[in-house]
Amino acid sequence: MDITIHETFLPHDDPDTALAFYRDALGFEVRNDVEYAGMHWITVGPAGQPGTSIVLYPPAATPGLTDDERRTIAGMMAKGTYGMINLATRDLDGTFERLQARDAEIVQEPTEQPYGRRDCAVRDPAGNLIRINELR
Repeated sequence: MDITIHETFLPHDDPDTALAFYRDALGFEVRNDVEYAGMHWITVGPAGQPGTSIVLYPPAATPGLTDDERRTIAGMMAKGTYGMINLATRDLDGTFERLQARDAEIVQEPTEQPYGRRDCAVRDPAGNLIRINELR
């Protein structure tokens, strides 16, 4: 079986700040940028990995959501408990310093974890938790 991860979705609540974070702070390429019916989808991904992307999407576009569910999602995003992704880099300290210099919300500085990983954690402007693992 030949299956790969092509895209994953993370919610955003402001396309401009989401774009600035993923493009400027993380250095991702912008692969697609779509506006429709007052909503905005932005596809980004790491340079040199054209087959792997993150689609930053407006959660209001999710079909079938009730108003109560939309409020719940907005509340969870505000608390930083809705979206999450793990990334990896060979230069964890340099990546952390770059994010810190761009005023990313720091959740955890680079730390050796008891389960054998060294990582850090930040939140993107929409509150999504981003853990960055060090590749060894």
